[in-house]
Amino acid sequence: MKNNIKVQRAIKGLTQEHLANKVSLSRQTINAMEANKYVPSTVLALKIAREFGKPVEDIFILEQTD
Repeated sequence: MKNNIKVQRAIKGLTQEHLANKVSLSRQTINAMEANKYVPSTVLALKIAREFGKPVEDIFILEQTD
């Protein structure tokens, strides 16, 4: 699953640390998500999308696998 967390953070002017604090995570977890090395749970994905005021589908992109 890909995401555009980094882009959305830039739009909102948030650091990784600030976003992490808002959703009760570590900065390292935000970094891992941005590097596509960590796939969040559904609940976490919803929390992050809420912080950006966007639908979860605007933040997280499910890749097609054939």
